Amino acid sequence: MIMNLTDVFTSEGKVKKISQTYDAGNVSYMGENYPVVDKSDVSLTFTNIGTGRILLEGELSLTVEIPCDRCLQSVEVPIGVSFVHELTAPNEENVSEEEEEQCFMSGYELDTDTLISNEILINMPVKVLCREECKGICPVCGQNRNEKECGCDTFVPDPRMAAIKDIFNANKEV
Repeated sequence: MIMNLTDVFTSEGKVKKISQTYDAGNVSYMGENYPVVDKSDVSLTFTNIGTGRILLEGELSLTVEIPCDRCLQSVEVPIGVSFVHELTAPNEENVSEEEEEQCFMSGYELDTDTLISNEILINMPVKVLCREECKGICPVCGQNRNEKECGCDTFVPDPRMAAIKDIFNANKEV
């Protein structure tokens, strides 16, 4: 949704509050699409803090279904997003480098969808586990170890000891 903020930029002390629905059905992150299970409305507050400057504050909470990093079972992950940005009118001098790189502003218009998507990506969890003691899957047969043990031999020899093992095997009597 594109919002024109000319009235807030030009009226000193003006406060504008809006609430809008976040419409995306999934979140794209690191090349994967994760479905959004639950979401709240996005609340945005625009406050004029001086000539040509706006303080933008916003909040959103949503729940995304992401596979566990160890066992690949689906996990519903709540994500709380809150952000604060200072927006500057396009013709203002002394604009910082950070403000120039705001891809969600074009002139006096704010692209709220881009802003919210960027904030969700910043708040995505780095590691998702179904539970702290998740055992993962067996690297040999692929069995989920949380459900049952498979009994596969998962011993991995230390590669630094391969040369010594070769010496012992060479001297072994048949």
